[in-house]
Amino acid sequence: MKLTFYGAAGTVTGSCHLLEVDGKKILLDAGLFQGGAEADKMNFNQFEFNPSEVDMLILSHAHIDHSGRIPLLVKRGFKGEIITSVPTYELCKIMLPDSAYIQESEAEWNNRKGKRAGKRVKEPLYTVRDAEASLNLFHTVEYNKIIKLDSNISIRIRDAGHILGSSIIELWVRENNEELKLVYSGDIGNKDAPIMNNPSIIEEADYVIMESTYGDRLHKNVQNKTLFLLDIITDTIERNGNVIIPSFAVERTQEILFILNMLKESKSSRIKDVPVYVDSPLAINATKIFQSFLPYMDEDAQSLIKDGDDPFDFHNLIFTHTSDESKAINSKTGSSIIISASGMCEAGRIKHHLKHNLWREESSVVFVGYQAKNTLGRRIKDGEKSVKIFGEEISIRSSVYSIEGFSDHADQKGLLEWVKAYKKKPKKIFLVHGEETALKELSSLLEEEAGISNEIAVFGQAFELSANSYRRVAVERAEINKDNLLSTLNTIKSDFSVALSNMESRLSEEDNTKLDYLLYLLEKLQVDICELKKEIS
Repeated sequence: MKLTFYGAAGTVTGSCHLLEVDGKKILLDAGLFQGGAEADKMNFNQFEFNPSEVDMLILSHAHIDHSGRIPLLVKRGFKGEIITSVPTYELCKIMLPDSAYIQESEAEWNNRKGKRAGKRVKEPLYTVRDAEASLNLFHTVEYNKIIKLDSNISIRIRDAGHILGSSIIELWVRENNEELKLVYSGDIGNKDAPIMNNPSIIEEADYVIMESTYGDRLHKNVQNKTLFLLDIITDTIERNGNVIIPSFAVERTQEILFILNMLKESKSSRIKDVPVYVDSPLAINATKIFQSFLPYMDEDAQSLIKDGDDPFDFHNLIFTHTSDESKAINSKTGSSIIISASGMCEAGRIKHHLKHNLWREESSVVFVGYQAKNTLGRRIKDGEKSVKIFGEEISIRSSVYSIEGFSDHADQKGLLEWVKAYKKKPKKIFLVHGEETALKELSSLLEEEAGISNEIAVFGQAFELSANSYRRVAVERAEINKDNLLSTLNTIKSDFSVALSNMESRLSEEDNTKLDYLLYLLEKLQVDICELKKEIS
């Protein structure tokens, strides 16, 4: 089996790992890169593989950094099956079209701006139509059931405890008369978090692909996070300010609502009458999905709802659907708690609320989730004195807080506990989905405390795995010289001429596949040219 890393390798976002086994190509996730202009450029790059040759994709969960390039994969030729849990499919039905709408809206805004500067019109990364087409390829499976993909490949998904429907993927492969087991952790959840079950314990594996988001830190304020949030809210309303909570639409918003419901129902509650706005159509729809998947929640949440206390429906909870309703929030007097997406403040209605509140000394901004490098949320959290929002420079005078105890990622302790629960130690753990410091620190601890060999994944790096051994595979590139480049260019030019000669009539499926492959070759050529420049310099 060959394993190649094409995302979340040395970074947190863009999860995408390719398996080649038994003549099949299987993707684990296809997520968006997030984190400013450089990440956006990576999203527009061609895939390092031909999407039309991929047989299936196994999706760990619905978060956009794991699912967000699925519509692009389909746009560029993927026609295989997408295997995931039932809740993940339901969440993707709202999240992928929403992501596409953002792509279309940003492209339209950039093109209006670019047109005035005489720049060429650019297409969105993908459209709502692409997202809807991708949903037709989904196939759902239940937790804990072993599914045979063919005579030599079987999978099972287990509850990762991260968000609703999140999965740890177990994959058994039989090759050359031997069997090996690969585990992909997806994103591992926190133990004892509200709503979600604890992450499943896996007892044996030959190889593990493991996330490392919080590999270099422990969550602070875990025991007192609720009281800390209450203190922030109380202090802010005493100043007549607003509490702005940038929140991921899925899981984090629902957890915050769960906590606020508990705080409001306390006999001595000082925030009972403070209005709580959920200002995100995506979060509103996601909350409805949570309400319909009671069996996937932990026992406490199930008992609460069965007893008639719905944590997603309480006094002065207001869901704002339209843009007019959203705008009206910022014209209201008195204090409010405003929960809005996106969680990293890169898009959506949260930017409007930050624009109206960051400059107000009486208001507070509370971060309750991970902020990727170069995002607006990360810059605010790291203490910048001013930020640009919608082209306007906004001074930051509000109080800014971060409560990491709300994270739906396991911290360093949780990650180590998950690994130490293996009764049969993996031969190798491949670390992904983390920043450099988190990857390095977790790597050292895995060696020292768990005694497990591990490797920090590098983008484009490949490994050959067998039941008894593993080895790094050299990157296969043609020798780079002038003659080779000219020959490749001439070949591509010839192939394009043949394919494009049919453009006057409708392209056949074969032509479309060929065009996709030629685009892939062009991308590889671009890489080769970059390598040549390095050699010359």
